Amino acid sequence: MTELKRTPLFSEYKRLEAKTIDFGGWDLPVHFSSIKKEHEATRTKAGLFDVSHMGEVTVKGKDSLDYLQGMLTNDVSKLEPGKAQYTIMCYEDGGTVDDLIVYMLATDYYLLVINAANRDKDVQWLKDHQKGEVTITDVSDDYVQLALQGPQAEQALQQLTTADLSSIKFFRFLQDVSFSGVEDKAIVSRTGYTGEDGFEIYLPAASGPALWRAILSEGEAFGVQPIGLGARDTLRFEANLALYGQELSSEITPIEAGLSFAVRVKKDADFIGKEVLKKQKEEGTARKLVGIEMIDKGIPRTHYEILDGEKSIGFVTTGTQSPTLGKNVGLALLDSEYTDEGTEVTVVVRKRKLQAKVVKTPFYKR
Repeated sequence: MTELKRTPLFSEYKRLEAKTIDFGGWDLPVHFSSIKKEHEATRTKAGLFDVSHMGEVTVKGKDSLDYLQGMLTNDVSKLEPGKAQYTIMCYEDGGTVDDLIVYMLATDYYLLVINAANRDKDVQWLKDHQKGEVTITDVSDDYVQLALQGPQAEQALQQLTTADLSSIKFFRFLQDVSFSGVEDKAIVSRTGYTGEDGFEIYLPAASGPALWRAILSEGEAFGVQPIGLGARDTLRFEANLALYGQELSSEITPIEAGLSFAVRVKKDADFIGKEVLKKQKEEGTARKLVGIEMIDKGIPRTHYEILDGEKSIGFVTTGTQSPTLGKNVGLALLDSEYTDEGTEVTVVVRKRKLQAKVVKTPFYKR
């Protein structure tokens, strides 16, 4: 048995009696109270998440922009210090290596935030394609990453800092932010993975527990609660935010997953997978990611097959009973001819064939 990895906040969740699970080799909290309560707390007040298992990689050097333009689908030249961007790394065939956020910290200095399960693979991929004067460093173990999400997030976090949090616009960030009672300074960004407003805070690992306790203490008046991975998944799902390994994978391209906005085929740089993705953008794809809602009683779970009569036409990537809507809904990758809104399809739920229909996404918008 391999020992599970733990973030610097593990003792904090044990103190709060969280239920932890093995999540991709990490011992992480699935919930502190219940998934439903934590989902509602984030939608109505604010939720605090430990996402320190995520990976962080720095790319530095005078050729770093050219290098990243060749590795990433979005147009990195649009960034300036203080701006972040959602982007994707692809294989030659258009399949997805990972989706990530790139922060421009300074000229020739970038921070890439990657998915935890892909950390080793991503770092290897980046190094295998290294070109020019570029230094690639895996700094994941140096950082704690906290996310504070929800309508009360700004007010709650503002109690702890003199930095003007309202000045941070969507996909922007501030550096060297001080928090009262916390030794190290932080990067604070406003990107989000819940469909709510909120912040991500990156700071040296040693200061993580102090900031976690400070946010929960000061945030109590604003209804801030600690939130586990269970609600993180239902929140991002309702907002139609992709999860690598489900909506994206080495077999699923960003165009199939509905992420064309992050694939800039008109930029001059030839990034890996550009030709395939350009063709998919121009000619369309044989399958598409859509929302489905159950007509019959049943929940469409990940990997459940979807049929038209006896013909297999796709599968569910994520599905659950939406805590906000109270409906059984899912995201599904379907043959394109079945993706018009209102189209009825059959979901195989534990050997039962149940009816569902294609619906608009996101399921939830604030």
